[in-house]
Amino acid sequence: MDVSLWVWTALIAGILAMLAVDLFLHRDAHVIGVREAAVWSLVWVAVAVAVGGAIWWAYGTEFGLQYFAGYVIEKSLAVDNVFVWAMIFAYFAVPREYQHRVLFYGVLGALIFRAIFIAAGSVLIASFAWILYVFGAFLILTGIKMLIQRNEHIDPGKSKTLRLFRRFVPTTDDYEGQRFLTRRNGVLMATPLLAVLVLVEVTDIIFAVDSIPAIFAVTQEPFLVFASNALAILGLRAMYFLLADLIHRFVYLKLGLSLVLVWVGIKMIVSHAVFKIPTALSLGIVILIIATSIGASLWVSRGHARAPSDASSDDVPEPSEFTNEGKTS
Repeated sequence: MDVSLWVWTALIAGILAMLAVDLFLHRDAHVIGVREAAVWSLVWVAVAVAVGGAIWWAYGTEFGLQYFAGYVIEKSLAVDNVFVWAMIFAYFAVPREYQHRVLFYGVLGALIFRAIFIAAGSVLIASFAWILYVFGAFLILTGIKMLIQRNEHIDPGKSKTLRLFRRFVPTTDDYEGQRFLTRRNGVLMATPLLAVLVLVEVTDIIFAVDSIPAIFAVTQEPFLVFASNALAILGLRAMYFLLADLIHRFVYLKLGLSLVLVWVGIKMIVSHAVFKIPTALSLGIVILIIATSIGASLWVSRGHARAPSDASSDDVPEPSEFTNEGKTS
């Protein structure tokens, strides 16, 4: 796939322009409602589909399918970020009107770090073809680990990152509006919002270790990996505000995500060692797994009371808490 410099420039410029528009429209702190989140979600999906359509038209069906496969995988795995963000915001009792600012800079940092990871991954694959076996095995093991630990929750209060932050960075006890830094008695101090941002960035880096190899399982083209990854991430904030009050209902989603990781790991190894699994088949299987896990989750949790977005992680029910009638036991 021969991608010219101006195409890369156009993609990056488009991403920066969309970020600038998003920041301008959300410059004032306010609560993001479901309707606004739904509109922005549609906007980001429409942009991603338009980019995919342009790739399909300019570079052909196979590369178009690879882009969409990477986008769907990243979008699916990114839902796990939403769960963690909800727990972090709940732990720090972050007012809803400040959450968008944190996620904006969180996404900006995620784009930078993932660009670095993608560049490093591309160099490794180009230099050492056998690294694909390592990536595949890593994805399979990660999927199995997620399957075994799917009912465990992250406790932000026990985070080593948070302990180090509090040890070395003087932090205020109270929020100062949307500020990350403030001055108290002439001393520059961090606000709790900066601690939240640091945790969001670190957790995204951890998730990127899974998602970047997963996209390399469907395409080794750096442009497609970056484009699909970046456009999926851009819609994460809107997805969070859209799903924040519903995450308690996705009780089988981690099961689905673990199966996706196992599948793409198998595909990576088989396609490199035995025969190439068609991209369309791989994309169809990923969509089927995710759709089934979401559908089963919504079915088994029907009738369950809507959870407030600031509920603690302990309030997120497990699949075992539901009976066949969808009520809590």
